[in-house]
Amino acid sequence: MVKRYGDFTAVDDVSLRVEAGDFFGFLGPNGAGKTTTISAIVGLARITSGSIEVFGYDNVTQWREARRFIGLAPQEYNFDRYLSIRDVLIFQAGYYGLAPRLVRERADELLEQFGLQRHAKLEYTKLSGGMKRRLTLARALVHDPKILILDEPTAGVDVELRLELWALLRRLNAEGMTIFLTTHYLEEAEALCRNIGIIRAGRLVALEPTRDLLARAGRGLQDIFLELTRA
Repeated sequence: MVKRYGDFTAVDDVSLRVEAGDFFGFLGPNGAGKTTTISAIVGLARITSGSIEVFGYDNVTQWREARRFIGLAPQEYNFDRYLSIRDVLIFQAGYYGLAPRLVRERADELLEQFGLQRHAKLEYTKLSGGMKRRLTLARALVHDPKILILDEPTAGVDVELRLELWALLRRLNAEGMTIFLTTHYLEEAEALCRNIGIIRAGRLVALEPTRDLLARAGRGLQDIFLELTRA
């Protein structure tokens, strides 16, 4: 895929395949093209050329089918400030045509799973940063997607919550969910991801299994990342 903004090429001929059930890390410095790529996958940005398929569906010509498979947890909070957090989940589920009874059950199930049940009637502005991050993940999962796209999911959270979220993501992946992760915490990618792609200035500079990448270089991921992104 290629994505240009005027004369600026944000994503330059990036080609990759993430297999069903993979835990894939998409790494790069700020401005490398990570968020643009994610925006294109979920349909928030129109690509200049190329194509994107999600479980066999073209995300432009078959966008309804493709997007039904995707759950997105963005880095920024974008909740309706006037809704309770339970209603945030119910409102989100409405985009996917879930039956009202099932929506309420699913919302309560996720609130319980993420430790938010006793805060169900609160507006999101009254939640702590860690609770807001949990709500972001719960909303991404409300329609039971097949691929979960995470843009900096543990940014700004404490160590305890980060480890708790790692355990949750490992469990979701073990149950068959495909996970596409961007993060600036390289130890997070090294601990969680089976395969890694590294992007610099809109171009892929690495794409291989995590263990092969580390074994080939004989160093930690941080050293490899700095070498590839500063070249």
